[in-house]
This record gives sequence, structure tokens and C-alpha cells, in this order.
Amino acid sequence: MNTTNDNLQEKADYYFNQGLYYDAISLYEKAILEQPEVTSNYCFLGLALLLNGKEEEAQITWMLPISELDENEINVYVEKLVNILQTEVEKRTLIEEYHLAWAIRQHIREIKPNDINNLLHICYFADKVDNFIGDELTKLNIIEYIQSSIESDLDEALLLQVLEKLLKKEPLHPISLDFANTCSKIVKDISNYFYIMLSAAMEVGYTYKDPKTAAKLLEIYLTLEPENLEFLRHLSSFYQDASEYSKGIEIAKKCQFLSKDLGEKIAAAHLFLRGSLKSGGYSKEVSLACSDLEELLKQLIKEQPQHLDDVMTLRLMTPAFSIPHIKDTPEDFRNIQNQVATFFQKNIQSLSQEKVIKYENNLKIIKSAAKKEKKLKIGYLSYCFKQHSVGWLARWLFQHHNREKFEINTYIANYMLGQDALQEWYANNCTKAVKLGMSALEIADAINEDEIDILVDLDSITLDISCAVMAVKPAPIQVTWLGWDASGIPAIDYYIADPYVLPDSAQNYYSEKIWRLPNTYIAVDGFEVGIPTLRRDDLNIPSDAVVYLSAQRGYKRHPETTRWQMKIIKEVPNSYFLIKGSADEEVIKQFFYQIAEEEGVSIERLRFLPNVAAELTHRANLSIADVVLDTYPYNGATTTLETLWMGIPIVTRVGEQFVARNSYTMMMNAGIEEGIAWTNEEYIEWGIRFGKDAKLRQKVAWKLHKSRQTAPLWNGKQFTLEMEKAYQQMWEIYRQS
Repeated sequence: MNTTNDNLQEKADYYFNQGLYYDAISLYEKAILEQPEVTSNYCFLGLALLLNGKEEEAQITWMLPISELDENEINVYVEKLVNILQTEVEKRTLIEEYHLAWAIRQHIREIKPNDINNLLHICYFADKVDNFIGDELTKLNIIEYIQSSIESDLDEALLLQVLEKLLKKEPLHPISLDFANTCSKIVKDISNYFYIMLSAAMEVGYTYKDPKTAAKLLEIYLTLEPENLEFLRHLSSFYQDASEYSKGIEIAKKCQFLSKDLGEKIAAAHLFLRGSLKSGGYSKEVSLACSDLEELLKQLIKEQPQHLDDVMTLRLMTPAFSIPHIKDTPEDFRNIQNQVATFFQKNIQSLSQEKVIKYENNLKIIKSAAKKEKKLKIGYLSYCFKQHSVGWLARWLFQHHNREKFEINTYIANYMLGQDALQEWYANNCTKAVKLGMSALEIADAINEDEIDILVDLDSITLDISCAVMAVKPAPIQVTWLGWDASGIPAIDYYIADPYVLPDSAQNYYSEKIWRLPNTYIAVDGFEVGIPTLRRDDLNIPSDAVVYLSAQRGYKRHPETTRWQMKIIKEVPNSYFLIKGSADEEVIKQFFYQIAEEEGVSIERLRFLPNVAAELTHRANLSIADVVLDTYPYNGATTTLETLWMGIPIVTRVGEQFVARNSYTMMMNAGIEEGIAWTNEEYIEWGIRFGKDAKLRQKVAWKLHKSRQTAPLWNGKQFTLEMEKAYQQMWEIYRQS
């Protein structure tokens, strides 16, 4: 044994480990001169040179022994060198020196180009050195490496980590789907792959608003488990959101066939009904599906199943959203909805018992401090603080809030940084913006920790996550406003309404206390309007024709209302009917054509308009219409406001339920009673009158123009004062209770 050389190596290793690379280099060089056959010294010398900034010398040093070795010895040397470099990489990664770790991995790649795990590591840490993971996967031909060779040492956990990071950070990268599909061919850990793919699909579909790509991700996983109900349910939903209605309906039918327990059957029935409604047709199927769903909900109320997990429990609230699109029977509907909501809250609280107890204790502290005068903390919860109907309408309340008397917190669910200008407006126009994901308990924690006095939910049953937040009661006073009808959740104290939007008898079948504002439950200062892109001559419509318009999505198309509309067109000479709204193009055309033919109306008088991306253009295009014909039993809401702002007469049928009285309250608060129909016959009569009487249309248009300066509907500041007064009164009731 050469004691001198051993001492040199020990000293060199010591200096290397201390980061004294200059001294280590000198000693490794001496050790090599004395014992050139000890190849490990070349490995460490090269590494020391690299860490000392001498990259080219490092590469030369590592190559020196190779000329003196046979093939087997070269392989052993390469493995030794790679192991030494791997150890250094792990050390640098641990202390977050990612750029250096990255550089060393690139050298490993030069030395051992087919090391798939090293290549995967390069991709995994790409974002740490300001590169794109997807670009690295493409550049390194990772998919080809995996497909062309059977790598017995492929680190599957690492492979799935790369996939998870890719789908989290760059889900829409061109390689993402191919890489996910490649992984599906080789993974053995199906459970981990399941959660990665499901999470990614949810993120892509709901946050990035790309349901087509989300559906493709789900399709890839379903090659492994073709009858996985969780994936099939989401697939049906994403197909529907991507306007592939027939596919969505077929998958919903498959879910119905595969569903065994009650929760699964309710979810599947809702999917089928949702798809049929969104397509704009299937009227017979819609009626049957509605009856099936109601029977299943009644069965749920009767049986009160104890085994529903959190996922199936969450799905219980949104199915009822479809029923008021089909019939106007609020007393029956709310009787079912209130009981389902009570069961929902009981389950959610049981599944989140520790959180509920924590919130209750914190609310006792707020209660004990409520005797003191204070600035009220109002929390607004929604995933719609963006370019959405709720986002457009709620902004005036935020703009006019009195910041000396109220602290305003926004809890933005499903926040997406930089993706939506209106979302950023909300984040910047409040006391505190809390940007959250889609975890109900995470949202509830944030609300409770902020000690919010009054929590206002703007989503109602349009989002199951918001329902769950309200059910665990993170705030002492909870209110539903704007987003939709009341949810019926017992933990919600008040529902904001006005003198018109609910009949006087409504409190008999609402579990929440109806809080009626003195004029209107919604007001705006106006709308931004762009440049119109529609012209009559482009649509082959004479300039002197009477143009009727209905601009609603397929959800709101009801055969009975459509029949009234055709009767109007038939009775008004030289009239045309423009139909706009998201739906299955062929299905909605056949839906209208069939009813037109039955009523003796030529289909040449119908025009189907494409949707436009910009809200400002949509509003400007409303001006092509002489009269707007509202839908029933589900009225327009934002579209009604926009129609009135543009000074266009509207015909609406007033019903009993909240969604059948939206247009009524808006017209009353704009000072317009012309066009308000209390019967089916009156709806037809008003439509014909407006079509035949140009002076009547002009009179209403003029009244609407003048109402901009006087009507409650266009006075966001006054509306805000009324909402603030309501909050103060609610708080006073709470203090005195």
C-alpha cells in the first residue's frame, strides 16, 4: 500500500468536502501522478475543476483514463464517475443550488446519454433554472427514449413526479398529452397516476377553461380503467362544456348504467339532464330526466344514506340547479331542495367535525366582542369574480362601498393569476383579496381566521365548493346574494331579495330569512358597449322588417315558451326571429324548426347567430333587435339588464320562482311595465303589440333612455347604501340575540 498516496487522497478529499477546490485540485493531481491507475482521482479532480469554474478542463480530465481502459473497465469507470457526480447533484439540490446541480446533470448526460433517470431529473428541475419542463422533454426526446428501450431501472416514482409537475405548471404544453399517454403505457402505480390525471384534468377544465384538453386527459386514463365512474362523470361534464353535447350525453348514459348506489345515481341523472338542457333540445328526454332526478332526490331524503363520502356529498347540491329551467313550481322545488341541503350540511359537518368545532369556538369570541361598536368586516365569496355575469354585476357594490365603515374582503375561489382582467380588478378593489384554490376547507379556514362578521356567498348552488364552505359556517352571519336562488343550507341566515323578485308568500317555503331591499336586489351604473358587428343586410333581413331576438343559452330554451314566440312571429308581418346562445347547433335548429313548422312559421324567418367572444360586442349587437323575447320559466338576468340598458323593449312572462321573476323586477326598477305578462296569453299579446306598434317601441325606448338618470336599477351608489344598511341591521340583530 502506498501510504503517501493514501494521505494525498485523504487530504484532497478533506479539502474537497470543505469547498477548498483549488487546494483539492493540486492534491488530486499529485495523487494521479503517483498512482495513475486509481480512476476515482480523475473523477474527483474533474469535479473539483468543474466546481472551481474550469468546465473544459473538467471534461478533459474525465476522459483521460478511458484511452487506457478496456471496454469492461470503461463501463465500470463510467458508473463510478456517474455515481460521484450523482452524489454531488443530490448535495447541491438539497441546499437548493439548482443551477449548479443542473450543470452537473448536463455533464452526466454527456457521459451517459441514455441514463433515462438523469434525463427525467433534468426535466423535473427545468423550472428551477428558468426553463420550461415541456421544452426539455421535447429537446431530450424523453418519449422516444421511453418507447424505444425497456429500462429496467426506470424510476417510476420520478417519472410520475415529472408528469405531475408538467401537468401542474404547463398542462397546455404541446407535449403534455403525449407524455401523459406514454406514462399510461408503463406505470404500475395506478393509484398515484389516477390522482395526477384527475387533478390535472380538473385544473385544465375549470381553471384554464379548456374542457377539450381536460377531456383528452381523462380519456387517456380511461384506457386503463374504462369504467371508472369518477373519470366518466367528469368526462361527461367536460364534453358538455366543450359543446360536444352528444358525447357528453352518451357518457352520462353510461354513468347511469354503471351507477349502483344512490349518490352515484343522482350524479348521473344530473349529468344526463344537464347535457340535454345545454344542447337546447331533447325536450321529451328532458321531461323524463327531470322526473327521474326528483324521484332520486326524494329517495335520498327518505333514506338518509350514511355512507356517502365527501365527493358524493359535494355532488348533492348542484343537481337541483336544472329543475327550475323546466318548471315553475317553487313550493314543491324548495321543499325538496331545503331537505337535500339539510342532509348535505349534516354530512359536510360530520366529515369536517374538527373544523366545525374550531369555527364554533372562534365565533364565540366574535360574539363576545360584538357588543362593541366596530367597523364591520364583510367577506364576499365566489369563483365568479371574473368575466362572468356575476363578475360584471357585483363590481358596483365593490366600487361604492364605504371603506370608513366596512372592511371588504374578497375570497376568490379558483383564482388564476393574470388570466382575467376583471378578476384582478376585484383583487385590487377591496381591503384584502384572498386568492384561493378549490378546497372548501382551505377557503373556510381563511374566512374564519380573518374573523369575518358577515359572509356573502355569490355562487349559491352553482358551485359545490361554495356550498361546503357555507355549510361549515366559518362566519357568524351568512348571506346568499346575486349568484342564483337560495341554496336552502341551514347555516345560511339571509337571502337578499326585493319587493318583486319573490312573491309575498315565498317565506313560507324558504328556510333562509328573506331580506327584501326596498327597491331592487341588484343595480348597476351601466355597461360598457363596443362596436356592433351585426348588420341586417348581412343577415338578409330587410331594413323595414321587425326584428325579434332571444339571446339565451340552450339551458333556458323551453318548448312552450318557444311556441309562444312562434305565434308572435306568425302574427307580425315582415318579422324575423334571431336566436343566439350556446347550444348544439344542429339540435337547437331542429328544435326551433319543428316548433316553427307546427305553428305555421316559415323557417326562412329564423336566423341563428354565433356567439361573440367580447362582452362589449355582444351588448352592441343587441341593438339590431326591435324587441327582445325573454325565456320562461327561467328568465334572463344579465341579458335583461343589458337589453334594458340598450333601450330595447322586452317581453317577459312573470312566474312564481326567483328565476322566473328576474326580468320583472328589473323592468319595474327601470320604470317599465310595458311587456310584463302575467299569463301565457299576455306574453303573446305583448309580443304582437310591440311588433305592430312602432310608436309603442319608441315610447319604451325613450322611457328607458330617461331612466338612466332616475331609476333604482341604474343607481349603484344608492343600491350599495341599501345593502350596507341591511348589513348593519343584520349585525344589530346578531348583537341583540
